Amino acid sequence: MAERFGGKYSPQSPSPAAGGPALPPVLAPVLPRGLWRATVLFLSAFLFLIPAFGDDPRAMLLGLAAGGCLILSAWLTREGLRAEAAYASRTLARRPALPRKLLGALLTGAALALGGVIADQGLVYPVLYALVGTALHLGAFGLDPMSDKGMEGIDAFQTGRVANAVAEGEAYLKGMQDAILRARDRSLERRVDQFAAAARSLFRTVEADPGDLTAARKYLSIYLMGARDATVKFADHYAQTRDASARSDYESLLTDLETTFAQKTTAFLSNNRTDLDVEIAVLRDRLKLDH
Repeated sequence: MAERFGGKYSPQSPSPAAGGPALPPVLAPVLPRGLWRATVLFLSAFLFLIPAFGDDPRAMLLGLAAGGCLILSAWLTREGLRAEAAYASRTLARRPALPRKLLGALLTGAALALGGVIADQGLVYPVLYALVGTALHLGAFGLDPMSDKGMEGIDAFQTGRVANAVAEGEAYLKGMQDAILRARDRSLERRVDQFAAAARSLFRTVEADPGDLTAARKYLSIYLMGARDATVKFADHYAQTRDASARSDYESLLTDLETTFAQKTTAFLSNNRTDLDVEIAVLRDRLKLDH
């Protein structure tokens, strides 16, 4: 019987640095739900595009417009699902600035209305098609998040700075994950994912308490930018040479970065607990004075 490989040196079983804090587990990427339905919506555009290439210029123009509306609707819907998944994964998040799924629903309705016009069904039926198509799209994909999450009592300017810093950090992590693909080594890809998990734990901590941003800024920018640049150079070098020494140095760098990020996250959480204890003590003293 086949047995799953595992052990000390298995890429599925990373261990923390000796004497260091426990590193966060590799987090499964947040996958948007319903992407297959967006793909079906994209494919349905060909129901208008293929018949459009006929003899009637009017039908061709309307068919291309309807097919284009469905393609744009599918793209907006897919992006809306991704934005919703990112929103759901965070404890503190702003609503998407652009309601992509709602716009996708309106474009789906517009495409079906154009289909009714192509079929010369008057005015009433195209309007009904538009309403039904919009309603079905909303039923299949839902609405975009329409309100901020976890923003009550938090300074809007400060949370905006945090959102920008986290977006910058996410861009560096994405650059690392894209670059390491060139090394063509699945264990290294998992290793980068492990580091990304530690970095995102720090992101979530800073989002929960924006006051930590000043102390964490270099971790979200300078350190991650250096990690991305090192990953780009390593991946190009390793893809050509399979240099074991360079690989060992790169993995040691990731371990050091993981440990540093995990330590900083733990320190922020400890500081937040201390601030909470102080606030509770002050309130208790005030209650005693009132009595």
